[in-house]
Amino acid sequence: MKAVQINKYGGVEILEVNQNVPKPICGKGQVLVEVAAASINPIDWKVRAGYLKDFVPLTFPSILGGDFAGVIVETNDVTDFKVGDQVFGQAGLLNGGSGSFAQFAAANPSKIAIKPKSLDYLQSAAMPLAGVSALQAVEDHIHLNKHLASAKASAGRQKILIHGGAGGIGHFAIQIAKAHGAYVATTVSARDMQFVKELGADQVIDYKVEAFDDKIDDFDAVFDTVGGETTNKSLKVLKAGGIIVSMAGESDGKLAKKFKVSAIGQQTDGNPKRLRRLALLVDEGKIRVYIDRVFTLDQAKEAFEHLEFGHPRGKVVLKIKG
Repeated sequence: MKAVQINKYGGVEILEVNQNVPKPICGKGQVLVEVAAASINPIDWKVRAGYLKDFVPLTFPSILGGDFAGVIVETNDVTDFKVGDQVFGQAGLLNGGSGSFAQFAAANPSKIAIKPKSLDYLQSAAMPLAGVSALQAVEDHIHLNKHLASAKASAGRQKILIHGGAGGIGHFAIQIAKAHGAYVATTVSARDMQFVKELGADQVIDYKVEAFDDKIDDFDAVFDTVGGETTNKSLKVLKAGGIIVSMAGESDGKLAKKFKVSAIGQQTDGNPKRLRRLALLVDEGKIRVYIDRVFTLDQAKEAFEHLEFGHPRGKVVLKIKG
């Protein structure tokens, strides 16, 4: 089969598109999927660069990729799925899979679900990690859905600041927050301001020319996909009792205590329940998937370069079949 592999850690130049890679074995408790499409996430280039080698060392050659959508062609001691099911989820090495940047991938049932009925394979492949990251933060950590009754009772809306609203995770987070009736502020560059307004953002801040912590305050929640100094600055915009969830490292604990807010550093768990919830929101028309660019598997290097240096809006996807 054809697959994108690496034989060492490094930059884009080490990516190899190999034509005769052995098809992965469908291990006990796994499914084998014919991959129709896969999407690239920042975690993929971090794995390639070796940033995670102390936690999950690779055995070379290794197939990259996590997010995918495709059709199950084989199962091994699995009861929740059958051959022919159209699924989406994660098949990366970090999740016990074989890597999704390939024509076939082995995946664990604990990381997949039936794909949304209303989406094609390209759109479905764009969702797993980014979509679940947004969903987990907004619904499970911030509990935005549980605050609706009290917010309405007080004649107001819960207010959330989402950093990086035009990115893969951010564009999902805006839509999920709006589905719960929240007031959404977001930080983006000038080129993306109209895009996030169309997603439903109520207040848009150009982070390159405006200091967000001077523009807003008394917010209930912050979802941070940027990190760095942005994380600690975000504490200032929260009301006492507020919460910040960060995808890029936790905020200063002493500072969070000073501002009387909760701080969570999120590790995303793309389980079937969250994937099914994401699919439901899509099929109900509450979330749309924005794909910045589609590349072929043979264009893997160009796709990685675009993700790392092109400041894509939404997701970057690899079309593998068809």
